[in-house]
Amino acid sequence: MGAEKHLAGVLFDWDGTLLDSYHADTQAYLAMFREIGLNWGTKELEKHYCPDWYTVYRAAGIPKERWEEADGIWRRYYAKHPSKLITGARRVLQCLACRYILGLVTSGDRARVTRQLREFALTRVFRARVCGGDTPQKKPNPAPLRLALRQMRMKAEECVYVGDTPEDVEMARAAGMLVIAVLGRFSTEQRLRAAKPEFVLKKLADLPPLLDRIYPRSQRRA
Repeated sequence: MGAEKHLAGVLFDWDGTLLDSYHADTQAYLAMFREIGLNWGTKELEKHYCPDWYTVYRAAGIPKERWEEADGIWRRYYAKHPSKLITGARRVLQCLACRYILGLVTSGDRARVTRQLREFALTRVFRARVCGGDTPQKKPNPAPLRLALRQMRMKAEECVYVGDTPEDVEMARAAGMLVIAVLGRFSTEQRLRAAKPEFVLKKLADLPPLLDRIYPRSQRRA
């Protein structure tokens, strides 16, 4: 599909793809469930997990009038568990930034993601940074990805999206973009493969060699 085409941009998801936030996210959810008074554990969370946390709230039966309260509890507990970059993420970004324009499309709250990008000195790596709330629609709707493409002044067919959930796959496909999935802890391999991404990687470090193989002519950044 991509071997005869030029690759100009690579867009990434954040949580679970570049940031190892599984522990912080899970602990924040479980603490929030307890305070809200829900008998939900890791099993239920993993079964209903979605980058759009309001989808999780609906599945858990949290009334809409308590969503703001749930958000506040989640943020409070999330802050107690620092996250770290996925193994090899910085090296991969440094490698690809020399060849392609990079973008970030995440469902994460802008304040939180902006803070983390500063902490890891990655803010300037991405030409576009689209976060949760930047568009009325959330993943798997393609609106966030299309906004990033407009900011990057690029077309879907000259970019790829890299994510770790079925919603990432659905969003990229709806936007007309090739999608590369990386196995992570937020989604089981079975769910991710069922979404039928073009490629599935066991680890992020495998991304640069894959891009070299499917886009052999796209070796220099425009």
